[in-house]
Amino acid sequence: MSFLQDPSVFTMGMWSIGAGALGAAALALFLANTDMFLSKPKRAALEYLEDIDLKTLEEEPRTFKAKELWEKNGAVIMAVRRPGCFLCREEAMDLSSLKPKLDDLGVPLYAVVKEKVGTEVKDFQPYFKGDIFLDEKKKFYGPQRRKMMFMGFVRLGVWYNFFRAWNGGFSGNLEGEGFILGGVFVVGPGKQGILLEHREKEFGDKVNPLSVLEAARKIKSQTPASEKK
Repeated sequence: MSFLQDPSVFTMGMWSIGAGALGAAALALFLANTDMFLSKPKRAALEYLEDIDLKTLEEEPRTFKAKELWEKNGAVIMAVRRPGCFLCREEAMDLSSLKPKLDDLGVPLYAVVKEKVGTEVKDFQPYFKGDIFLDEKKKFYGPQRRKMMFMGFVRLGVWYNFFRAWNGGFSGNLEGEGFILGGVFVVGPGKQGILLEHREKEFGDKVNPLSVLEAARKIKSQTPASEKK
C-alpha cells in the first residue's frame, strides 16, 4: 500500500478520475446535440390524416373528420405542441403573418391542439389568426408520436430558439403537456395529397414560412376552379 504514502500518486489518480468524468460529460453533451438519439418521424399518409376525429371548441362541441378542413380548398394546419409555450406562440405568429397571402390564394389556416386546459387556447388566439380545433387522440402528432424530454434543455439549438423567441418579445407559461412534438402540414384539396409536412425535431424547430407559402401556391395552381368556393 505504498501509494497511500505518496500523495502524488493519489493526486494523479484523482486527476485521472476527474478528467474521465469531464470527458464523459463532454461526450454526452456532444451526442445530445446530434440527431443520433432523436426519434425519427414517420410520414403521415393522406388517408391517416383524413380519418382523424376533431372537435370544435364551442360549449356544445361538434365532432367531425379532419378531411373537412381541406377537402374543398386545401389548408395549412399547425399541430400545436402547447398553446402556452412561447416558442409555439412565435411560430403561430409567423404562420399568421402569411394569412393575407393565404386568403388571396383561398387557402384557410387552422390549428389543432391536443388538450383544452383553462384559458390556454383563448390566450393563444391573439397569436394565431385561424380557427383552432381539438385533437383529443393526438393523431396529428403521429402516426409515430415523438417526445422530447429533458434532453432538449442541453441542446444548443433549443437554447438558440429560446433566445430568439425571448428577443422577439414572446412569453408564455408551463401549463399543459409540452413534450409531444408538433408540426405543420399543407394539404391539398380532395386527393391532391400532403404538399408539406414539417415535423418539429426539437423545441422551437419552427417551419420556414416561405416553404409554407410555396406549398400553398401549389394548391392554387392544381385545384380546378370548379372546386373553389
